[in-house]
Amino acid sequence: MPRDGGSTREHLLDAAERLVERNGFAATSVEMILSEAGSSKGAFFHHFTSKRALAHALVERYVTADLGTLAAGLQAASAEREPKARLLRFLDHFVDRSAALTSESACLYIAVLVEQDLLDEQNSAQVERAILGWRESVAALMQAAFTAAPTTRPRPAPEDLADQLFAVIEGAFLMCRAAGSPEPMRRQLLVYRQLVAALF
Repeated sequence: MPRDGGSTREHLLDAAERLVERNGFAATSVEMILSEAGSSKGAFFHHFTSKRALAHALVERYVTADLGTLAAGLQAASAEREPKARLLRFLDHFVDRSAALTSESACLYIAVLVEQDLLDEQNSAQVERAILGWRESVAALMQAAFTAAPTTRPRPAPEDLADQLFAVIEGAFLMCRAAGSPEPMRRQLLVYRQLVAALF
């Protein structure tokens, strides 16, 4: 068991995330988290005043990691100078990492939005932070690519295309869980990439 406080907190959050993804938040008790983490009630309440406080920390951590995933894609794309190539490289990054996306985590957003025990103002604000972060960054890539390659054909708004990417990834998590395979994530991201490329 981790000895330092910071590691103990992360260990408890890791255990809670696994259990919430598997069982849902309402069905995950503090006792189950302690058993999964190999920790004590004293350690739990040293870091979290309540199960609700743990939920807030869990969602905030998940959103921060998700935005880190976005940042990694932006970093990979930054090597490309031409805006269209930068956009497509960004999408290729996620196609290439589709198996890792599904193996690193399931989707905590689903649990947050469908469980009344998790859905409160603080957690909703965290999910909105993720959605807006993806929207702003991806829309900026889209807009730069569209501006550099104008056309007379109508194109969807960059913000709508950005939201669609978020929806594709989150929906693919559901498909992967139902199929017991990471393949739906790769296929859906590839289709999205092909549709975006066709806009040019």
